[in-house]
Amino acid sequence: MLDVLGDHPEAVEADLIRYYGYAHGPGGPLAAFWRGEMTLRLLRVLVEHLPPDSATARAQAGHHWTHRDYAAADTVDLLGLLVTQFANAHRDPKTPAAPMPEPGWRPGDPSPDEVEAAKHEKQTQARAAYDRITSQVLPERG
Repeated sequence: MLDVLGDHPEAVEADLIRYYGYAHGPGGPLAAFWRGEMTLRLLRVLVEHLPPDSATARAQAGHHWTHRDYAAADTVDLLGLLVTQFANAHRDPKTPAAPMPEPGWRPGDPSPDEVEAAKHEKQTQARAAYDRITSQVLPERG
């Protein structure tokens, strides 16, 4: 039974009531299952076919973005590229071209702080490797 509810049973229960209502009696589909009025198979089918914007989907993804949010962000990014390309195509040849805009943040992308920390860590490792090689090749510098 718990496999059907997954890692977020409260979200599943809320979605079952939201999308299927009380058509299965008081308490919704989950209560109907516990009363023996619904099979485990039917409950599993209802849970597996919840819409992508459901609370269950948001809980599993770890964020609240829907397909529309991603499409809107992609549109904003593409419009930024279009405007920049248009401006570069119609600029004075003596002026430098405008840089292409960076795409906006999406769930799952590292935060700017994480990017900076990773960059600093990489620089630290590179410096340590350089110092190690230098001390082997040039003992007087080590």
